[in-house]
Amino acid sequence: MSTRVDPLLSDYNRRMDSAVEVLSKEFSGIRAGRASVDLLNPIKVDAYGSLMPLSQVGTVGAPEPRLLTVQVWDKGMVKAVEKAIRESSLGLNPAIDGQMVRVPLPTLNEERRQELAKVAAKYAEEARISVRNVRRDGMESLKKMEKDGEISEDEHKRLSGEMQHLTDDHIKKIDDHLATKQKEITHV
Repeated sequence: MSTRVDPLLSDYNRRMDSAVEVLSKEFSGIRAGRASVDLLNPIKVDAYGSLMPLSQVGTVGAPEPRLLTVQVWDKGMVKAVEKAIRESSLGLNPAIDGQMVRVPLPTLNEERRQELAKVAAKYAEEARISVRNVRRDGMESLKKMEKDGEISEDEHKRLSGEMQHLTDDHIKKIDDHLATKQKEITHV
């Protein structure tokens, strides 16, 4: 970030940056016309009694432009991997081939593009909520610091303004990421 952040607000800035990074990772999983191993990143598999990222139960590959494969390490997990992919919001129809799960990628029709744009918007709204929650935590912390005499009323007002500025900057980053992703999805 180019602007100087008050040391009292640096942790909140870091947490807001983290929300934007999570959004970027989620967006990398939204396919815009070509196979990408990142597409399956958000998928969690019910494995060994807990939800695990797909990457921890198999190797994801993209041998063809319209095909992803998951080489499952434990033969007993193949069905769970197939089910997790099928039940994800990605609209994929995986097929089991021995210890490998093949995931053919359908061509993107206009309806599917609109669905993916809605998924992207949902991810962006979750990121905005995370940023607002960080702002709320920060504002409560500043209020408590003023009440406890750690900062003056003027300092509280100044820091509250900076907190709002940080929030606005991060919300704008999220909106910019969303606009870019939606354009990528709808103009392939």
